[in-house]
Amino acid sequence: MNGGDEVAAAPVGPPQPLEWKFSQVFGERTAGEEVQEVDIISAIEFDKTGDHLATGDRGGRVVLFERTDTKDHGGYRRDLERMDCPISRHPEFRYKTEFQSHEPEFDYLKSLEIEEKINKIRWCQTANGALFLLSTNDKTIKFWKVQEKKVKKISDMNVDPSKAVGNGSVASSSNSNGTKSYLANGGWPEKSYGYPSNDFTFPSGGIPSLHLPVVTSNETSLVARCRRVYAHAHDYHINSISNNSDGETFISADDLRINLWNLEISNQSFNIVDVKPTNMEDLTEVITSAEFHPNHCNMLAYSSSRGSIRLIDLRQSALCDSHAKLFEEQEAPGSRSFFTEIIASISDIKFAKDGRHILSRDYMTLKLWDINMDSGPVATFQVQEYLRPKLCDLYENDSIFDKFECCLSGDGLRVATGSYRRQVQTPSRPSRSLSSITRVVRRGTESPGVDANGNSFDFTTKLLHLAWHPTENSIACAAANSLYMYYA
Repeated sequence: MNGGDEVAAAPVGPPQPLEWKFSQVFGERTAGEEVQEVDIISAIEFDKTGDHLATGDRGGRVVLFERTDTKDHGGYRRDLERMDCPISRHPEFRYKTEFQSHEPEFDYLKSLEIEEKINKIRWCQTANGALFLLSTNDKTIKFWKVQEKKVKKISDMNVDPSKAVGNGSVASSSNSNGTKSYLANGGWPEKSYGYPSNDFTFPSGGIPSLHLPVVTSNETSLVARCRRVYAHAHDYHINSISNNSDGETFISADDLRINLWNLEISNQSFNIVDVKPTNMEDLTEVITSAEFHPNHCNMLAYSSSRGSIRLIDLRQSALCDSHAKLFEEQEAPGSRSFFTEIIASISDIKFAKDGRHILSRDYMTLKLWDINMDSGPVATFQVQEYLRPKLCDLYENDSIFDKFECCLSGDGLRVATGSYRRQVQTPSRPSRSLSSITRVVRRGTESPGVDANGNSFDFTTKLLHLAWHPTENSIACAAANSLYMYYA
């Protein structure tokens, strides 16, 4: 460059593998303790700041956790992050509050029992120090507001509260034992029982012992209040909800339809995708997951049970039956079998933070797609290839229908998904190598079968739900009723 100096560009390679460490666990069961069905975690989600974490369980409860290490050292920590200095403290969370989001219901028209299980949780924009989130079960979506309320107490009273009777009246020793003689019309004799007469005057200096009560509010308590209920819009089970980047609308998706809602309007929604055929015998695929683009409020993607992802543009038409782009991978000739369509079904999709890439998870693989290239995935990670010889057994015990979630890191360079043996697979991109986070979390007398390669065939210990911190290399994952936190 200037003065004959040369600047050589550093080669861009795959990111260095991370060394994952265990951080925290909430709700870990002891040896021999049975897990209650209602306590099993069914949804997990960080908010945009990463300072709050929400989990939902099969009992219809939503539990909130808040980060504590940033509160104590918030400014100092962020200064170190800006200077890229190593931080000695790892992310720490604590229990914040919980509330009952959904109750079991019964649809009398269809003779159908509706579970209280929380399927999805999505955080909304905060306002005035209050937290807002959406939660849904199979049929009903609810909009919750969680905020701190000050507990008001009355202090500095003249009256001893222990002697208070009824509505603040006080029983005094001067008239508690005597019999009060009433006059006509409810009056009583003047200058009896210590009552002042009409000509009573206060002394000029006042009465020192008389003070007005004071309302104080030293304590605070968290209160969750349901602001809106979005119901009666889905004939089939809701599998996804997703917030729009405009902060005003969200979508909800079931097996055959996707509806668009306004957060402020609970009695009306717009059907934007409908894949239900005229004759249900012609049904070939169902919607499995749907998500809004993180930056463009007019774009969303949804996946199907046939392994395809459709990108749609809301500006094209009111009913988006025709897609803008279709992402699917052609199957290799001669590889088709009875299980091909089952294992090709996409269980989860996630947009990268920049909106350029989509991550999808089917039963065997994790795939990364570029929305500008619909010819095929840019990367494919074989997550559970070792299970291919066991597909018959998986089909017999219904494990082949397990729906594993996936997530991306905030910088989009790493992805993660769950697996059996309660492992988290964390491949890096553009590298195609897999690394695992494994912690011995089995309790009791679990004895999984092991093949010649040491791979476990215990399909009961699985990790379906996980979430990546939006700004740091920290992962929260749920195994049964336990919430595990890892950091790198």
